[in-house]
Amino acid sequence: GIFDEDALKLARAFWPGPLTLVVPKRPQSTICDLATAGLDTVALRVPAGPVMRFLAEKCSLPLAAPSANISGKVSTTTADAVTIDLGASLSFVVDAGPCSVGIESTIVALVDGTPRLLRPGGVPRKDLEAVLGRGLIDASTPAKPDTPQAPGMLSSHYAPSAAVRLNALAVKEGEALLAFGPHKLPGADGAVCEINLSPSGDLEEAAARLFAALRSLDTSGAETICVQTIPKEGLGEAINDRIERAAAPRPNTPS
Repeated sequence: GIFDEDALKLARAFWPGPLTLVVPKRPQSTICDLATAGLDTVALRVPAGPVMRFLAEKCSLPLAAPSANISGKVSTTTADAVTIDLGASLSFVVDAGPCSVGIESTIVALVDGTPRLLRPGGVPRKDLEAVLGRGLIDASTPAKPDTPQAPGMLSSHYAPSAAVRLNALAVKEGEALLAFGPHKLPGADGAVCEINLSPSGDLEEAAARLFAALRSLDTSGAETICVQTIPKEGLGEAINDRIERAAAPRPNTPS
């Protein structure tokens, strides 16, 4: 990939870590077009976890690998969840423990001199902007909503089987509750199931627990998961992004 000054700043500050950089692909690059969807850009990351870094070191090559979950469904953050989703097609699973961040990487595009936030994630916007010394531009909505510019950008994504109701002020009969913070919603005692992402209101804890909580609530038998309001600052931007996509109308279903 071709790294401009901004890309170098971000790579030095946040790699290894949950940051993916989309940069121009070198004309002489030997990366397979299948790994870049035929585009003239490439998405690169140096993960903090030990397994992929060990494999890359031993191969002495960049590695391309998809996320270990069914596309569009709730992401996996534990080996058990991977086995539930993909068990029939797996030969083995490397269990390095639960994901420490819990949500996917932040994706920033650096292809035209203007840093663009394609997907909020494990590195908060304010930290990126502090290193760049200027603001990130939000990616424009693709002309075709079902043609994302980066992973996790479909309007409906991270979707449990149950419906998801956002910014709940009270829990309705028969609902499961995804709670946040110390203040209990009216009707919470009657919820089919309740998981509080962080009783203390810690956004890092909430991010780490998000997908496992959605999966657990989805097995409760409730037809709807109601979600308590979560602040949008820091990692809250990425948490809300995932929950809003989980709540979006699903393909081939009425809006």
